[in-house]
Amino acid sequence: MAASPLTPEGYIPRIADTQVERYLSVFGAVEIAGTKWCGKTWTALAHAQSVSYIDDDYALASSDPYLVTLGEQPHAIDEWQLVPAIWNAVRRSIDRTRNLRGGWILTGSSTPFLRRVEDSQPLHSGAGRIGRIRMHPMTLSETSDSTKSVSLSALFNGEFSPAVVPDDSQELINIICRGGWPEALDLDTAQAQLIARQYLQLFCTESVPQSGRDGNVARLLIYSLARDLGQAVTRKTLVADMSEPDSLADKTGEALASLATISDYLAFFKNSYLIDEIPGWVPATRSRKRMATKPKRYLADPSLAVAQLGMDPQALMRDYQTLGLAFENLCMRDLLVYAEALPDIGFEPVSYYRDDAGLEIDAIIELADGRWAALEIKLSEDKVDDAVNSLRRLQRKLCRGDAARTREPEFMAVITGFSQYARQVDENIYVIPIRCLTA
Repeated sequence: MAASPLTPEGYIPRIADTQVERYLSVFGAVEIAGTKWCGKTWTALAHAQSVSYIDDDYALASSDPYLVTLGEQPHAIDEWQLVPAIWNAVRRSIDRTRNLRGGWILTGSSTPFLRRVEDSQPLHSGAGRIGRIRMHPMTLSETSDSTKSVSLSALFNGEFSPAVVPDDSQELINIICRGGWPEALDLDTAQAQLIARQYLQLFCTESVPQSGRDGNVARLLIYSLARDLGQAVTRKTLVADMSEPDSLADKTGEALASLATISDYLAFFKNSYLIDEIPGWVPATRSRKRMATKPKRYLADPSLAVAQLGMDPQALMRDYQTLGLAFENLCMRDLLVYAEALPDIGFEPVSYYRDDAGLEIDAIIELADGRWAALEIKLSEDKVDDAVNSLRRLQRKLCRGDAARTREPEFMAVITGFSQYARQVDENIYVIPIRCLTA
C-alpha cells in the first residue's frame, strides 16, 4: 500500500486495505461503508491524498456539493451521506473523465439510497463507477488476538499446516466483551463495554429518532435480536419477545402491533449496519428456496450483544448458552471480513444451510466460480465430533449418490473457541481455533 500523508498516527493496517487498493484501480470512486466507530475514516485517510469532512463543511456541501469533491486525488469525503447529493456529484465527475480511476473515497454509516434529494431527484446507484466495500469492527486477526497461522484463502487453495494457539478461556471471553472497536483495544474489558453501551444508547436516542422512528421500539427489538443471535426468527417471534411482561411494550403504544413496523425497523438496522443478515444457501443456484429461506441475524459486534443483555465476563461464564451465541457472533463477524477479502468471492460472502430434515450448517462460503466451503462453529472441543458428523452428512447429501449435482466442497472445518490445536481430522475436514484464523 502506497504511503499517504494523511495516514493517522498509530493506524493499524486493516484487511480491507487490500480491497480498497484493488477497487481504486478499477472504479472511479470507492465507498467504504459500515457501522459507526469501526475505523472507516482512518482507513480512507490511509489511502487518500486530501480530505473533506462533511460534518465540518455541511453548509458548504449543502449549497454546492461539487465543492467538497475538489482536492488532490484520491480525495476522501467523510460521512458523505449527511448530504446525499454528494453521491451524484461524484458520479457525474467520474462520467466527465474517461477511464478515471481512484478519484474519490467516500465513507458512510448508513445507506441513504431510498431517500431523494430535494424530494424529486433520486440517487443514482453508481453502478460501474463507484465500488462499494463493507467494513466491520476489527477481527481477531487485526487486533493481534489471532496467530494468523491458518488462512481462509490458503484453505481454498488446498494449503494447511497444523498450528498451536493460546487456549485461555477467560481471555477469549474478555475479547468477546471488548469487541473489535479500534478505540477499545487498549482498554480493559469494563472500559470497553462502556463503548458498546454508548454506541447502543446513541443509536436509540439519536439515530433512530432522527429517522422518524421510536427509540423505545428500537431498544426492544435490539434486545430481542441479542437474545436470538444467529437464529432465523420470524417477525412474530420478535414481536412476542418485545411484548413480554415487564418490558417497555406498554410505553410504545400501537408501535408493536404491526409486523410491517418490525420489517421497517429491521431494514433500518441493516441499512445502518447495526445488524448483519446471513442468507440461507441452497446449492442449486436457480432454486427458489434460496430466495425464500429466512435470514439469520447477528449484531455488528459481539460486544453489542453483551452490552444489550447487561452482561459482563463473569455473567457470560455462568451462562454457557449465551456465551456460545456471543462466540458465534464473533466468529461470524470475522468470517464476513475474511470472506469479503477473497478476490473471487460471490455475491453473498457468507450464508448458512438448513434443510427440511433438520441438518443445519452455520456458515457456507461460496466463490463466484462455484467453489464452496462449509463451516460449523462450536465454542468448545466437546462438540467437535458432532460438528464433523454434520459436515460429513452435508457432503453425503449434496455431493454423493446418483442424483447429486453439487460439486465437492473445497474444504470443511469446525471453528472452535476453547481449543488449542488447528489440525486435520479427516479428508478435507479441519478443526480451526478462531484465534489462529485470518483472511
